[in-house]
Amino acid sequence: MSYPGYPPNNQGFPGHPGVQQPGSQLPYPPYPGGNVGQQGYPMPSAYPPGQPSYPQQSPYPPQVGQYPPQQSGQFLPQSGPYAPNPSMYPSSAVPSQYPSSTVAGQYPSTIPSQYPPQASPYPNAQLPSGYAPQSAAYPTQSAYPPNQSATSVYPNMTAGGYDGGSRVPPQAAYPPVSTPAHYQPLSSSPAQKKSNPTLRPVNPFDPRRDAEILRKAMKGFGTDEKSIIQVLAHRVNSQRQEIAIQFKTMFGKDLISDLKSELSGKFEDLVVALMTPTYDFLAKEIHYAIDGIGTNEETIIEIICTASNAEINNIKMAYHKLFGKDLEKELMGETSGAFRRLLVSLCQGQRNESTFVDVASAQTDAQNLLQAGELQFGTDESTFNMILCSRSFCQLQQVFLEYHRLTGRDFEDVVKSEFSGDIENGLRAVVKSVRDKSSYFAKRLHESMAGFGTNDRALIRIVATRCEIDMVDIKNAYMSMYGKSLEADIADDTSGDYKKCLTALVVG
Repeated sequence: MSYPGYPPNNQGFPGHPGVQQPGSQLPYPPYPGGNVGQQGYPMPSAYPPGQPSYPQQSPYPPQVGQYPPQQSGQFLPQSGPYAPNPSMYPSSAVPSQYPSSTVAGQYPSTIPSQYPPQASPYPNAQLPSGYAPQSAAYPTQSAYPPNQSATSVYPNMTAGGYDGGSRVPPQAAYPPVSTPAHYQPLSSSPAQKKSNPTLRPVNPFDPRRDAEILRKAMKGFGTDEKSIIQVLAHRVNSQRQEIAIQFKTMFGKDLISDLKSELSGKFEDLVVALMTPTYDFLAKEIHYAIDGIGTNEETIIEIICTASNAEINNIKMAYHKLFGKDLEKELMGETSGAFRRLLVSLCQGQRNESTFVDVASAQTDAQNLLQAGELQFGTDESTFNMILCSRSFCQLQQVFLEYHRLTGRDFEDVVKSEFSGDIENGLRAVVKSVRDKSSYFAKRLHESMAGFGTNDRALIRIVATRCEIDMVDIKNAYMSMYGKSLEADIADDTSGDYKKCLTALVVG
């Protein structure tokens, strides 16, 4: 057997016999099984003359982290007639991704796709004498804005609060910002709750029979308020609309007009609210809040800042149908400044409503909010507006959690310290709705009955609309927050048929 570039049968090697006889043993194993550079083996011409042997240790700095650890029997490709010597390369430089069945010298010409393209570190077997180490295959990305350190972004952290340069505070149990975004269900707070109303559709439902009961209750001398409550306070809004259609079909009269002629006071207001289609009713409430002298911003905040995309769009359509005007333009004409921009953003009805969260994005939003508020003189309202009006409620819960991890502060307290007036109330309504909408409405109900007198318009609006959505949760929150049942406080602040109807809607 002969090898390329050598005399036949190993002739011409110093220190070796001219011809190997069958069964004879050479002093050293025949090339390439032995180590090139031992006695009797010439140096390849690719290396500087006068070098006595191949170096047993690599003269080149190890490429730390560039390749996985060496696997046995796997060598890098090298052009030329000589097989590579495993001792001339550092163990960390041998890629382990090549299959073990690959024969030396037949490796693929390209590095597998999981590594970014880069020039080969061993070009044509001509290894330069001053080979410089390359950077890692995956460059490290900073989790902080340019020209800022960890302590400037996390003011309550000390310089030693970061473990091994991981760029993540030690108490954080989430991946660093530099990792790719992974979507996952939110585990730190519950997903959006299912509806838990006190008023559900009646089944079986007979709108003709209900229409007859109401006609009989209003016919003749006097009015049977008990029958009216028994029907209207135990039907959902869509069923009441069917009753109204059947009433007009059967008797040729408008049910709401008849009810208004037979009833009076706050009980009349409540019954009319129940008989009005939900989005028409809310549109009328907004119109009442901005009509005339002055504006009732609390009503606008309660309706607009807590509504879903579908509710916003339905209210806008109802407003245009009833008043022939664009709701967004109406609100712009009645408000100003940052509060107007908040309402305009919400009126688009384009909030992300996904139930999944992007943890890395939440960390970025929390840092941006920190930079826009506490870490600068004044407040960048546009950053707060953009994040609070476009992110999903589940995503915002994660943002608030990340903000608390950064600063140790509750986000609602941050809003109170950075804003004032209507914009503060609007942003706090958004924050409360994100965390627990039932607690927000429990507080609104308590405010409507606290102190001297009762805000009956707010009381009617919340009870009439939320009894079909989450009144059970509101009652539980009310008891937890104020130590008294909602029914008891309603009974203390109202009377007569008005109280009976409200109680029937709250109890269910």
